[in-house]
Amino acid sequence: MTSVVRFCLIEGDGIGPEVTRATLRVLEAVSRRFGIGFEPVLCEAGDEAARRRGTPLPEETLRKARELRVVLKGPVGETAGEVVTVLRRELGTFAAVRPAKTLPGVKPRCGKSLDLVIVRELLEGLYVQTEYTDVVAGDFAVALRVASRREVERVARLAARIAKERKGMVAVVHKANVLRHTCGLFRRVALEVLRSEGIHVEEYYVDAAAALLVRTPERFDVMLTPNLFGDILSDLAAELSGSLGLSPSANIGEGTGIFEPVHGAAFDIAGIGIANPTAMMLAAAMMLDFLGYREAARAVEKAVEDALASGARTPDLGGNLKTMEFAEEVAKRIEATVQH
Repeated sequence: MTSVVRFCLIEGDGIGPEVTRATLRVLEAVSRRFGIGFEPVLCEAGDEAARRRGTPLPEETLRKARELRVVLKGPVGETAGEVVTVLRRELGTFAAVRPAKTLPGVKPRCGKSLDLVIVRELLEGLYVQTEYTDVVAGDFAVALRVASRREVERVARLAARIAKERKGMVAVVHKANVLRHTCGLFRRVALEVLRSEGIHVEEYYVDAAAALLVRTPERFDVMLTPNLFGDILSDLAAELSGSLGLSPSANIGEGTGIFEPVHGAAFDIAGIGIANPTAMMLAAAMMLDFLGYREAARAVEKAVEDALASGARTPDLGGNLKTMEFAEEVAKRIEATVQH
């Protein structure tokens, strides 16, 4: 092995351990082909951790995440918000990167294939969770929305970097006609940064962007959004591309990253070996890309797409493969060029 990658591994709840096991099989294939050693450090988090330990995110998990700076996380159940919100804050991940791409053999919901990336500011907006209410009657509440030049600049630079590797265009999504100060700052700084990077920029009000995603998704390549708008639009785009259950996500900071499937823990099918591990595998590919192993990342993506194109599918896509059987289909395609 020429290098060893250590990362914090959170299996999660429900189908989490199953899709994690399938993904580790794929990373084993990557190791054989590319000579990369993987040393996942198993860490507790989620509903089971809350039941056993009294907290969904034990201090030793936080400590290990801070130390290793990279987390590969399976889906978490009811405590998902308590886990990922704290991890994002502790690791300083300022942007969520959510690709929405129609995969082979998957029918897009809007009748048109999608291939776009949504880059979402992650530490500010309404999600600073600073809310106040009338403590007597509870009939009035107000929430604080935060926007700063620093955070918009950081997320806009990341969007520019992603755009340069794609079509060189970014759609800035906002509602500055109504939210003149917070969205106004986001719009102004984002346009300034993107134009200075030589990016072709378009801008859309968020309601128009949602409508156009459904009607003409091909007009978008990279979308840059404030926190709340990106949370909503990225789920919409993933579902339009074919299924929310196939979508990976990366939370990116300065040398830190959290990589996870977008879907939930799916307790109704947990333990019977039929969960689709595609999103978790593609999240691992995003982790590899982040770590600089770009050829390995592309190999995982291509192996997943080739497996699906060949008809290898789990029951949710109309196939009959078990979770680990699909993992073997992907792994063998990665390993195909290994010299025995």
